[in-house]
Order: sequence, then C-alpha cells, then structure tokens
Amino acid sequence: MLTYRDVFRVPRFGPLFTAGALQGAASTTSGLALGVLVFTTTGSPLLSALSMFGSSLAQLLGATLLMSAADRLPPRAALTGSALFFGVGTAVLALPGLPLPVLFAVLLGQGAVAAVAGGVRYGLLTEILPEDAYLLGRSLLNMCAGTAQVAGYAVGGALVAVLSPRGTLLVAAALYLAGALAVRYGLARVPPRSAGRPSVAATWRTNALLWSSVPRRRVYLALWLPNGLVVGCESLFVPYAPDRAGPLFACAALGMLAGDTLAGRFLPARVRGGAASTWLLLLLAGPYLLFALRPGPPLTLALAAVASTGFSASLLFQERLVALTPRAMTGQALGLHSSGMLTTQGVAASIAGAVAQWVPAGTAIALMAAASIAVTLALAPGLRRDRGPAGTAPAPADGRTG
Repeated sequence: MLTYRDVFRVPRFGPLFTAGALQGAASTTSGLALGVLVFTTTGSPLLSALSMFGSSLAQLLGATLLMSAADRLPPRAALTGSALFFGVGTAVLALPGLPLPVLFAVLLGQGAVAAVAGGVRYGLLTEILPEDAYLLGRSLLNMCAGTAQVAGYAVGGALVAVLSPRGTLLVAAALYLAGALAVRYGLARVPPRSAGRPSVAATWRTNALLWSSVPRRRVYLALWLPNGLVVGCESLFVPYAPDRAGPLFACAALGMLAGDTLAGRFLPARVRGGAASTWLLLLLAGPYLLFALRPGPPLTLALAAVASTGFSASLLFQERLVALTPRAMTGQALGLHSSGMLTTQGVAASIAGAVAQWVPAGTAIALMAAASIAVTLALAPGLRRDRGPAGTAPAPADGRTG
C-alpha cells in the first residue's frame, strides 16, 4: 500500500504542496485582516462578511466564464501568474483610502482567477502522481489546506493586533509571492492538457459536455449538495452556542483532517469502490440531527468532530470523477467541482441563516442535516448503478481518450 512518504518522493509534488500551503495561509490571513479592516471602516457586519468570503462566491464567475483555461494554459505559467496576481491584488487592498467599490472589484477578480487556478492545480496533480496515488495526494493537499486555515487564523489574529490590518495584508501579499517562487522554480515546464485557446465559448461547451454524462452529473451532485447542506449546519455554530463556537469549529476541522487521513491512507481500493462514499455522506449529516435535542457541551463537540470525518467522502467522489473524465478535461472537471462546491456551501449557509430566523438554531441545524441525508439517499441508487457490478467506474462516455 502506498504511503504519504511515497507521494512526497514524487519530484514535482513537493513544490506543489509548498505553494498550496503558502497560498492557503495567505488567503486565510488576508481574509481575516480584510474583514477587520472593512468592519472598522464601515461598521457593517454584512460588508465585513462579504469582504472575507465574497471571493469564494465569485468563483462561480470563473467556473462559468474562464474555466476552459484550466486545461489550455501551461500549468507552471498559470500557477505562477495566478499567485503573482493574488499577491499584487492583496497589496492593492492594503492601500489607505481604497474605495469600497475598488476593493470589491479586486476581490471579484481574485475569486474568478482562484477558480481557474484550482482547476490547474488539481488537474496537474493527476499528471504528477500515478493513478493509484491520486487519492493520497489529494488527501495531503486537503490536510494542508485545513492546517493552513487553522494556523492562518491564529497567526493572522496576532498579526492584526501587532501590525494592523493593512500590515497583515502586506504579509499575506509576501506569502503569495513566495508561493509564486515555489511554483516557478520548483515545477518543471509541462505542456497544456488540451489544445486551443481559452474562451467563454470553450468553457460553456466543455461544462455542457461534463454535465451531459449522467454518471458524472450524479457525482457532481454528490460532491456539491450533501456537503453544502452540512456546511449550512456549521454556519449556525455561532447562534447555536456563541460561547462554544470556536471549539466547535476547531473540533470540526480536526474531524475533517482525521477523515481525510483515514480515507486517503488506510481505506482499501475495493472499499472505496463500493458504498463507502454514501455511508460517509450519511455520517457527515447524521450526528447533526441530535442538535435538535440541545445536547451538552462535551457531546456537541464530539458530534461535530465525528460528523466532519464524513467530509472524506469528497475524496472518494473526486477519485471517481477523475476516472469518469477524459484527460484533456480533467482540470476543468476538477475546477468545476471546487467552484460549485464553494458556491453551494455559500447558498446553503444563507438558507440555514434564513431558517434560523424562524426556528431555534439547533432545530435549523437538524433540518439542514435531514435535507443532506434525504439528498444522499435519493442519489445513492443511481451512484450504485453507475459503479457497475464490479465496483469500478465506467469509462468516459464522451467518445474521447484525451
């Protein structure tokens, strides 16, 4: 069985991992600093929240207009250029007196570019690693992102107190530039996976082709909907328990890291090819049903940790998505997954907040969890049929070999 050490021995994986860690820390740190800066300037919680998370929702723009670039640009140049764009844009956000419309225009641009950069990164991962090592590599990148998020919020909070929000934004800009150097000098130059120019028309055409396959469509729905609805549960941690929201988020993050480790490192291929992904989605939502009973603090922390191990279902579905997608479209397929997931999470969080206006937060959490379970059970029969009797994904149905 392959190990994480074997993945790190692959020459090009180390620079990709390092760049991801630097950019993840930069994104978290800059988001926190920007949220504080906008709130102290405007006094608006809404504008503060949009400044922190608005770029994630803007990824939908990149997914629908620009994603064809994920397979049609040289990966090293694309990742270097996007990191430089993030660094320069973050430095612009630190300028004193920057008008709010300009600030949000920069964030919109960063979100659109981030969507494409994600597709390039995860598509390149399928080329760097052997097929049987993709799950381990994706697991490592997920754990890297989670650790960078935790560390970024902790260090970012200290930097905001010591350096001010604008000073912290400049530190984040330097981290982005360091990530650009790691990619430029650590990755070898490789050609694009697909020929042709990136364009809006090419993006729409490939998105339509990806969506036209019924097995792929079911995988996308399984990646977006159950996951997003449970993020709606997490978005209510603050109104549910204001004094315990921090520990709840921390336990959820630890559970997610544990789940990615177990699924990526220890789950055998024959199990991954069966119903494990569906059971993990049910585990992801099931514990949150108990929040309607208002359990005590120790149990709520344990429930959040156990539930979040189910996020590892995304790893299994990503592996299936790669198997169902021709090589020439892998970057766009994975970028569409990432952008759609972030958008669905934002929508689900908004729905959860609206529900919590009318019922207690614990009840709203349970309702979102029940919706996630209902979606999972509705998708399960089709996903099981798509696997076939041998438990293997069918060949791509696009008439292409890539």
